[in-house]
Amino acid sequence: MNTHIQIQDLNVYYEKNQALKNINLDIPRDQITVILGPSGCGKTTLLKSINRFLELTDGTHVTGRVIIDGKNIYDPDIDVTDVRKKAGLLSQRPCPLPMSIYDNVAYGLRLHGHKKGKSLDKKVEHYLQAAGLWDEVKDRFDSPAARLSIGQQQRLCLARGLAIEPEILLGDEPTSALDPLSAKHIESRLHELKQAYTIVLVTHILRQARRLADYVVFMYLGELIEYAPANQFFQNPQEERTRSYLEGEI
Repeated sequence: MNTHIQIQDLNVYYEKNQALKNINLDIPRDQITVILGPSGCGKTTLLKSINRFLELTDGTHVTGRVIIDGKNIYDPDIDVTDVRKKAGLLSQRPCPLPMSIYDNVAYGLRLHGHKKGKSLDKKVEHYLQAAGLWDEVKDRFDSPAARLSIGQQQRLCLARGLAIEPEILLGDEPTSALDPLSAKHIESRLHELKQAYTIVLVTHILRQARRLADYVVFMYLGELIEYAPANQFFQNPQEERTRSYLEGEI
């Protein structure tokens, strides 16, 4: 396995409540790793530890290491902005910026030095195509992003996230607010994007995990219970709690 992210002895506390307990995990490069588990088990906390979004919640304390490309992102000399550029987050509900479709994608590109002109236009087109949205919006670039359907907005947010050129895509139940057709669009994009990105997804939908996962992490009460290639995880789980979860008992 070509490891991209190493999580070592990770503990996360919200005030006095310990949300993650001594997590050790290697996440492979250019694969889809799905984090499963019942509500409140630490799935989203683990996901957000990978781009330091946890620090946006007051009273959070983190110990341990998350190593990306050989560097611990929790070292004091690490630029948090660089971490979040490297590992972009697609949230449950789309949050387009209050501007045009074009400017939503161009926003991050401009922040990183891309000027107006054909070069910027080509990059916007490229990322809209990567998100599977180009054909639907190419004739209405100047329309407000808020006029798109919620499924289209989520793909626009995906395009915007890709435009800052991350290495890692994090998805926190990115299809949970979408209708089945829109969810299928996002899933198909993720299948294609794993050729170039390391993808880590939280989902509560077992069928989706079976469709998407190359590797599966099973969390329960803040602990990592089982981690395995998807085929092994679903066909021959090693832990009793994993089997109980897959059978709908916990």
